[in-house]
Formats: sequence, structure tokens, C-alpha cells
Amino acid sequence: MRDILDEYEQQRRGPAYPDVVVEMGMLVEDRSSHFTGDVVRWNAEGVTLQDRHDYVRHFGWKPGGFLLEGRPVTLVRPPKVATASQRITASGSIAGDGRAQVARASRIWVEGKHDAELLEHVWGDDLRELGIVVEPLHGADDLAAAVSSFGPSHQRRLGVLLDHLVAGSKETRIAATVSDPNVLITGHPFVDVWAGIRPKVVGLDEWPEIPYDPEVPWKEGMCAALGVPFDGFWPKLRNRVNTFAELRPELVGAVEQLIDFVAEAD
Repeated sequence: MRDILDEYEQQRRGPAYPDVVVEMGMLVEDRSSHFTGDVVRWNAEGVTLQDRHDYVRHFGWKPGGFLLEGRPVTLVRPPKVATASQRITASGSIAGDGRAQVARASRIWVEGKHDAELLEHVWGDDLRELGIVVEPLHGADDLAAAVSSFGPSHQRRLGVLLDHLVAGSKETRIAATVSDPNVLITGHPFVDVWAGIRPKVVGLDEWPEIPYDPEVPWKEGMCAALGVPFDGFWPKLRNRVNTFAELRPELVGAVEQLIDFVAEAD
């Protein structure tokens, strides 16, 4: 017999989706953005997908959020629960025993000091456990020469994180000068790593648009637009970041792809 109250309760709860345990290499589609890719990483906050063009995006766990073989499903992590003695790092992974590994020959290069500090702030535990060193380039204009001098190999991989890696940008042209299977260059679309931090950490919906001015560095223009002093702003902004969920997914995906690439060196 039809029960109107039961039907109303079912509608209030919304549709039910089957739970599917996430697996490496699983091909899924994010239902909101239609981004389709293989699962390359997951942690407490969400799952990272890589598409056929090697572009990486990060998505949070959400009921019915993905399509698997054309049907809506809820992706869930494998049944592995952190014990009370286990600590979750800022990157969302379970911390190791705290002992740093001997540094690998491989490296991750970033454009500047602030990029390096942010990676250490969020991924520092992971980097130390893997023995990965992050070094600032202090500018990427001579990237091809620097890569040649580094001498990448199967045992000595190099990952490079570039700002403003978008079509037609100077950084994209620089990245095109490097072609080596032992070098991976990723990047984010933001002019500076500052904008890779979600503006909500300082109570904003969006960062202000800063018009290009060759006389005023972008960071100083940002502080002027916000009405705050430039000196001391960066440490305050960086320290507002408690987990990688407070970073833009484009930045998170680019960094995690580099960590995985460098960690897989022979």
C-alpha cells in the first residue's frame, strides 16, 4: 500500500547512492564539473584525479559525487581508521614515526621562497618522511640551463612547480624549453602562490583583481588593495593555513603530482 509519509521522508533524505571503495587507477567522473580521470591519490579530505592530458584536480568526498561506469556512486576510503596515537598531517595523510629519511638525490624546485615555505608548511611531514628536498629557484627564466646543470636521471628525478602556468604565459613558454622524461613540470594558474590560498582564510570570498603594473610587484599591489602593510603579511597569511583543504585544488593537485613523481625515482 502506498504510504505518503514514507515517500515524503525518502524525498527529504534525497536519493541513495551505492558506496564504492576508492582504488588507485579507478576511472571516474566528477558529476559537478564533468572532469574525468584516473584516481591517483586520496586522503582524509578528498580524492585526486588525473585526466588523459595529465591534468590533475582534487575533489572532496561527497555523496553521489562521482560517476563510475556511468552510474552515480559515493566514493569512500578503504576501511583504515587512524588510531588515537596516529596524527593526521596538514596534507591529510597519516604521519609516520617522525624520523626524517636521508635526502634523496631527486629534488622539487619552486619559483621562490614563499612557495618553498608553503610546501614545507603543508607537506613538510610527507617531504621529510620521503626524503624529498624542496629548493627555491628565485626565478625560472633560466630553467633549461638549470635543469641541464642538475643532470636528471632515473635515480635523480626533478619536479618543478611554476606559477601562472596558463596558455600563452611566460611560464608556459619556459616550461616548453625542457623536455626530459626524468623532469616533471606542473603549475597552477595563479600569478603568485599567495593566490593559491583560499581567500576565506582571511574572511574574503575572492582575492581582489590586481591590474598589471610594471612598477608595482603583484604582492605589494595585493596588500595595497587589501589595505594592509606588505611587511609581515605573508607569515600571517601562511600561518592561517591549517590543512591543504585551505589551498586551491589546482595548487594541491600540482604539488601532490610532483611529490608522487619524485618519490617514484629508482
